[in-house]
Amino acid sequence: MRDPLTAATPAEELVAALIAAGETVATAESLTAGLLAATMAGVPGASNVLRGGLVVYATDLKGTLAGVSEQVLAAHGPVSAATAEQLAVGARTRCGSDWGVSLTGVAGPDEQDGHPVGTVYLGIAGTSGTEVVRLALAGDRWEIRLGAVDSAVRELIRRVEGDRSR
Repeated sequence: MRDPLTAATPAEELVAALIAAGETVATAESLTAGLLAATMAGVPGASNVLRGGLVVYATDLKGTLAGVSEQVLAAHGPVSAATAEQLAVGARTRCGSDWGVSLTGVAGPDEQDGHPVGTVYLGIAGTSGTEVVRLALAGDRWEIRLGAVDSAVRELIRRVEGDRSR
């Protein structure tokens, strides 16, 4: 069992996994407004793996900055699996990284477009394809945003380490 005082944080584990794999990451964030990129940037060595991030809080920026198609936004809205998928791919391609991670959802206090508070879509795009995970998080705005970041970090660790073992 690890000593909790010296155990690496999930963000430290992610940066270490990316360094070990020789891979880079970029983000496209809506409800977290850059918190995921800032969390990774807080880890020494992050400059070796973090290419950058797109803060696409406004719906129109999801299209103009991250490349989400007008058709997807019109048909599915800003909070959807299809949007999260295109955001992740957009982050990856526009920032020239091995991995693209996206977060879009509803932090509250009110529901959005019929989605309850705590609904979050996490997209991860890599060389082996794109995966979207729907999260149902509880708490206030801050807790939901932190939970989304934590889920993204842990899921990306799983994907990076999974790709390395193949």
